[in-house]
Amino acid sequence: MTGWVEAAAWGLLGGAALVIGAAVAWYVRVPRQVIAGVMAFGSGVLISALSFDLAQEAVETGGLGPTVAGFLSGAGAYVLANAALARRGARHRKRSGDLQVGEDQQAGSGSAIAVGALLDGIPESVVLGVSLLGGGGVSTAVVAAVFISNVPEGLSSAAGMRRAGRSARYVFGVWSGIAAASAVAAAVGYAALGSASPGTVAVITAVAAGAILTMVADTMIPEAFERTHLLTGFITTLGFLTAFSISRAGG
Repeated sequence: MTGWVEAAAWGLLGGAALVIGAAVAWYVRVPRQVIAGVMAFGSGVLISALSFDLAQEAVETGGLGPTVAGFLSGAGAYVLANAALARRGARHRKRSGDLQVGEDQQAGSGSAIAVGALLDGIPESVVLGVSLLGGGGVSTAVVAAVFISNVPEGLSSAAGMRRAGRSARYVFGVWSGIAAASAVAAAVGYAALGSASPGTVAVITAVAAGAILTMVADTMIPEAFERTHLLTGFITTLGFLTAFSISRAGG
C-alpha cells in the first residue's frame, strides 16, 4: 500500500471514532456521568501516548531543545485559535450538558463549533501520518490512543449539540467532515514531510503533541471533572495505564 494511502486510512480510522461516539450519543440515552467517565479515561490514554511515544520520539530524534520549542509552539497556537473560537460560541464544544450555545443564542456558533472540532482533530491526524515516515509502520499505541479518546469526544460533544438544538444533519455532517479531514491531514502529513530531516519531523511531532496536550487540559478534563469529581484522577490513571500497557506490548 502506498504510504500516503496508508496514512489516510489510519487518519480515517481515528476520525471514524468521532462518528461512532456521536451516533451513540444521538441514538442512546447515555448518562452524563458515564460520558464524563469515558472522557476521563480518554484523557489518560492521550496523555500516556504523548508522554511515552510522541515526546520520547521527538526528543530522541530532534533533541530536547527543539522538542520543548515545538511543544510550546503547538500549545500557544492552540490557545490563540481556541480563544478566537470561544468568542464565537465554540468554547464548550466538547461539553455534554447545557453549556453549548445554539444558533438562536449566538449566530455563527455552528460554524465556530465545526471549526473548533477540526482544530481538535487535525494534530492527532498529522501525528498518525508522520509516525509512518520511519518505515516501521504506524505506532499501535498512538492509533489506539486517538481512537479510544475520539469516541468519548464525539459522544460528549454530540450530546451537547443535541441539547443545544442542533439537528442530526448538522451533528453527523460535522463529524463525518472531521473524519474525512482527518484522513486528508494524515496523508498530507506523510507526503509533505517525506523528504524532511529527522529534526524537522521531530519538531512537527512536538508541535502537534503540544496542541493535543493543551486540548486535553482545556476541553476534555473539565468535562470529565464536572460529573466524575473525585473519581476523575483514578479513571484518568486507568486510561493512562491502558495506553502505556499497549505501548509496552507493542514495543
